[in-house]
Amino acid sequence: MSVRDHTKAYTEKDNRIAAVSYFGTFLVYFATLFTAIIWASLWWAVIPLVIVNAFAGVRLYVLQHDCGHASLFATRRQNDLAGYGLSVFTLTPYWVMRHNHNLHHAHVGNLDHREDGEIYTMTLAEWNKAGFWQRITYRLYRNPAVLMLVGGVFVYFLRYRWPKNTLRAGIAGVLAHNLALVIWIASIWGLAGWTGLTVWLATAVVAGAIGVFLVYLQHNFEDTYWDRRPDLDPSIAALKGSSALDLGWWWDLGTGNIAYHDIHHYDPRIPSYRLRKCHREISPVLAPQTNIVKWPQAIASFRLKLWDEDNEKLVPFPQSRQHSLATAS
Repeated sequence: MSVRDHTKAYTEKDNRIAAVSYFGTFLVYFATLFTAIIWASLWWAVIPLVIVNAFAGVRLYVLQHDCGHASLFATRRQNDLAGYGLSVFTLTPYWVMRHNHNLHHAHVGNLDHREDGEIYTMTLAEWNKAGFWQRITYRLYRNPAVLMLVGGVFVYFLRYRWPKNTLRAGIAGVLAHNLALVIWIASIWGLAGWTGLTVWLATAVVAGAIGVFLVYLQHNFEDTYWDRRPDLDPSIAALKGSSALDLGWWWDLGTGNIAYHDIHHYDPRIPSYRLRKCHREISPVLAPQTNIVKWPQAIASFRLKLWDEDNEKLVPFPQSRQHSLATAS
C-alpha cells in the first residue's frame, strides 16, 4: 500500500470534533486575553496568560489554515464561514491566505518558485555570486531574532493589511477584513484602554514569533528537499521537504498538530485533529521518507541558511568567501 492509501483513512471530517476544537480554542483565547487584561498589574500572572493566549492564537491560525483546505468541517461553505470568523483574530485575511497557501502547496520544494514559500532560501551558488549588500540583507533576514520578532510583527501587523496577490484574490475581502480588525482593536480600547491594547499587542507579538518559528522549521532543516523541474518529484517534496516536529504533546496541543507537516503536505485533506494520530499510526510506512525533528535539531536548524544543490543539504553560511568558492567548485 502507498502512503496515500494509508492517509486516506484519516481524511474523514467530524463536525463535532471540529466544533469542539473551533469554539474551545476561542474560549481559551478570550478567557486568557481578558483575564490578562484584568490582572495586568500582576506581571507574574500576566506572563503565563500571555503565552497561553499566544498559543491559542496560533491554534486559531491553524484552524483557519484548515478551513482554507476545506479540511476542518464537512462542507466548503462551513469551512469558509468558519475561516472568515477566525481571520480577525489571526490578523490574516482569509481568502488571500487561502489563495497564497495553495500556491505554496503547489510549489513546495521547487527551487524555481521559492517566492511562494513562507521563508525565502538562497542557494549556496547564489550566495557565492551575491554582492556585499545582498549578503548583508540576507544575513539580517535569516537572523533568528529578526526572523521571529521583526518578521512576525512585519508580516501580521503590516504585510497582511495588503498581502501579495490581493488584486488577484479579491480586494473587497481584504478591505472588509481590515475594517473588522479596526473594530476589534477599537473594542479592546473601548473596554480597557491602553492596558487592554498593551496586553493584546503582547499576545499578538508572541503568537507571531511562535508562528514564524513553526513556519521556519516546517521546511528549513538539514535534510530537507529542493529540486528543479523536470526532476522535482511532488510526492518526495511533500514528505522529505516538510518536517515532522516531535516537540512534545503540549506543543502539539498548542499548535493544533500542524507540526506533522509532512503528512499535511502529502494529503492536506486530513483535518488538524487527525494529523497526530495519522502520523503516529503510519510511522512505519513513513519512516524512510520523513524527517523527524526534535528540540536539539530544531534549535540547530536556525544555523542553516543556504541550500547546497550539489550535496542536497541545507548548510550554514560559509566561513569565508574562499571557503565557499572551494566548496562550490
